[in-house]
Amino acid sequence: MGLVTRPARRPEDSSAGDLELIRRLQAGDRTAVEDLYDRFRRPAFALARRVLADDTLAEDVLQDVFLTVWKSPHAFDTARGSFASWLLAMVHHKAVDAVRREESHRRRQTRVEDDLRLTEPVSHRDVEDEAWDRVVSERVRSALQALPAPQREALTLAYYGGYTQREVAALTGTPLGTVKTRMLAGMRRLKENLGGVVVGSALGSALGTAVEGGTR
Repeated sequence: MGLVTRPARRPEDSSAGDLELIRRLQAGDRTAVEDLYDRFRRPAFALARRVLADDTLAEDVLQDVFLTVWKSPHAFDTARGSFASWLLAMVHHKAVDAVRREESHRRRQTRVEDDLRLTEPVSHRDVEDEAWDRVVSERVRSALQALPAPQREALTLAYYGGYTQREVAALTGTPLGTVKTRMLAGMRRLKENLGGVVVGSALGSALGTAVEGGTR
């Protein structure tokens, strides 16, 4: 007599199990949350970890997702796809949001550190350099104000915000090629108004970083 093997689990079996699980969640069955975690924890964590590259942040995303499903199980619509796809799409969305928050936090921290360096006692800085920086900053600010609004917006985001060209395009809802054209035209006008030395030493380094970051 040959060995009896278990039949392979069919995809529809999995879908049926998912639908039963969401029905239990919608009915307020608290044990369904544990079953939800057991059923989807591994694929959800793997997806969040791949986006975030951080175990702790990935776990935070999972907790947020499972809590959201528990609080709003009726948000799932069977007409829009499978429950698994819906859940993993939520994981991906929240993981991307977490990446953006972390990046925003790093930017703010960098700016605070830069501000602290700029406000150090004068005795720790070269007086002539400090005076020159103020002159350059005022000249750059005045020259930027004289530019057309689209060019001014793009260069201001790059110079003061530290954003790359791609990030400027995303923030302004403008095609990347248009952003590049605006920044190039703006730089040419600034060079005419400020002179190559000022642009090269102050604005050029910041915008050079933006251009390099935006073309990758």
